Amino acid sequence: MRTQSLTAADLQGVFPVPPLARAAGHRLDPDQNRRIVEHILAGGPSRLLYGGNAFLHHITMQEYEALLEWLSSLPDSAWCIPSAGPSFGRAMDQAPVLRRHGFPCVMVLPCRDPRDAPGLERGLREFSDAAAAPLMVYCKDESDFGTDIEAGLDAIGRLVDSGVCVAIKYAIVRNKPEEDRYLSGLLKRVDKSLVLSGIGERPAIVHMQQWGLPGFTTGSGCIAPHLSQAILDACVRKDFATAQSIRENFLPLEDIRDAKGPARVLHHATEAAGIARTGPIPPFVSPLSSSEIAQLRAVAEELAGALVTL
Repeated sequence: MRTQSLTAADLQGVFPVPPLARAAGHRLDPDQNRRIVEHILAGGPSRLLYGGNAFLHHITMQEYEALLEWLSSLPDSAWCIPSAGPSFGRAMDQAPVLRRHGFPCVMVLPCRDPRDAPGLERGLREFSDAAAAPLMVYCKDESDFGTDIEAGLDAIGRLVDSGVCVAIKYAIVRNKPEEDRYLSGLLKRVDKSLVLSGIGERPAIVHMQQWGLPGFTTGSGCIAPHLSQAILDACVRKDFATAQSIRENFLPLEDIRDAKGPARVLHHATEAAGIARTGPIPPFVSPLSSSEIAQLRAVAEELAGALVTL
């Protein structure tokens, strides 16, 4: 596992956000998780971001320790970034475990509990120091840093300026990603080279073409990593028409994920596509029905088998 600090140059890439295969009793399944990682690496991407698609919001400390131990055993070709939180207490419980492993950075899951910009900034600094790791801030909603939007953006800017935050996962959904006042405000405070498009393939091309973001995260790209890599490569060479054409392959699965829950659909789709046995979904999330999984299988298999056409 790579342990060198993340740099701005490292953010020009595809960041798959994999599901986490589990056995009964909320236990990690190392063999099946290794199959997922090998599938992703074989398609081109090497940066792995474990967060919401792995249901880390609900992970036990015992399972979390097992996850970090397993991530640390992966080869140096895999750049592994785990998540922590979302609450301050949970993040601080996780900090000593993170400190032992030396990950390039740690993503902090968005907190929906009582919060404001000064309080979050103070807490994130304390957590980063306790974990001995810089942070990736996950922006999923304009109110993530409290109701004072400008104060929140200023706090993010200070975290970046001080080196506490080395990357931002920008995942605020817009009907028109071309029009985004919050993103505009963020980029006035933070260099665009540090901001990842964080909502998969649907807005990634606009985020790279219009806003100049260097890369993107992907869930569905865990099924077809070769296609996600091809989209990135096309955007880097400014062949946006080709990127748009390749992106069409993802939309059927993305539509199902949007309708039925991104994480649980990806969990089932990974198994339906024959990549790995992902096992049970942990509480507080329910699995899809057998009929929904049967409908999903054809979409997942088609995506996994799609070819790159230039």
